[in-house]
Amino acid sequence: MNKPVFRLGVVVNPFAGIGGALALKGSDGADVREKALAMGAEKKANEKMAKALSIVEGLSEQFTIVTAGGEMGEDVCASLGLPFEVVYKSASQQTEGEDTERAVQAFLGCNLDVILFAGGDGTARNVCKIVGDKVPVLGVPAGCKIHSGVYCVTPSAAGQVISQMIKGEIVSVMEGEVRDIDENAFRTGKVIAKHYGEMRVPAELTYVQAVKMGGKEDEALVLDDIAATISELMDDNTDTYFVMGSGSTVGAVMEFLGLENTLLGVDVLQDKALVASDVTASELLSLTQGKPTQVVLTVIGGQGHILGRGNQQLSPDFIRAIGKENMRVVATKQKLQSLGNKPLRLDSGDAELDASLQGAFTIITGYKDKVLYNAE
Repeated sequence: MNKPVFRLGVVVNPFAGIGGALALKGSDGADVREKALAMGAEKKANEKMAKALSIVEGLSEQFTIVTAGGEMGEDVCASLGLPFEVVYKSASQQTEGEDTERAVQAFLGCNLDVILFAGGDGTARNVCKIVGDKVPVLGVPAGCKIHSGVYCVTPSAAGQVISQMIKGEIVSVMEGEVRDIDENAFRTGKVIAKHYGEMRVPAELTYVQAVKMGGKEDEALVLDDIAATISELMDDNTDTYFVMGSGSTVGAVMEFLGLENTLLGVDVLQDKALVASDVTASELLSLTQGKPTQVVLTVIGGQGHILGRGNQQLSPDFIRAIGKENMRVVATKQKLQSLGNKPLRLDSGDAELDASLQGAFTIITGYKDKVLYNAE
């Protein structure tokens, strides 16, 4: 199987930040943008996106970009000689927030690993409205207002995180809050901020908790933290079937729940109660058909397989029915680091399914602590 090409979404709000240097307190609204341009404002958003993308120029054979036309991404990609395809073009030269929304809506059908966007808090709101937690996103700071927790501290820092992802290195993933202030109120001296949602944001790998001296994980603590996260997920989804795959990490979750575990088999839970033990592929399909279902998987140490090794009961028909979004992969960071940046392996027995699952997986590595890791 050929190594999959990393797929990066790029969108730029070309008018982000134009009101800042002119003390216009933002760039929301066509009238403000027209005033800023009439006063000689310079568009800087593409310049900042270029700083981010320049970090990955040397990796251009390993990724492709999906973007929007003209100043919304196409121009900066072309200027750097990066591989790209345009999936959305604005009908107007002066783009609006709706154009950002339409662009990222088009992105959602392109099997992207991450979306990189340049703008401010208003742009983050537009992206969040469409993307939510469907795809990881990362902001390149280019606006007047940067209150949201989805932006890197600098454009170059954003490029560095994307570089790590393209190279298959482990990166953390966290929930970033999207906040924005009322610009009209701000111009009268009032700061009225509002919460608009959260998005999944990649960041440089960090050890957040469950560590001892030297920054190394304590495995028993980490396994308890992983189990606590899955336990809370079950509390929030009491009607959902949780299919527990084989392996010692999943076994630790079952032990945490006080349930008997089939170490080399597949068990099914609902509301933290055992529904079926050591099920076959056909039994699993029959039991979960038409029911909300999630599967808890782990990584085979040293090999990196998440499908096709010890869990063949998770048939292609079953995985296709529940979808990638309902695959909960659990592993310690030490286990992931032991792979030496090798990708996670997919061997479901269905090459077409494996290809559709390629790309970044969110791995639960502790209590509300997650990383992104590529699979192929």
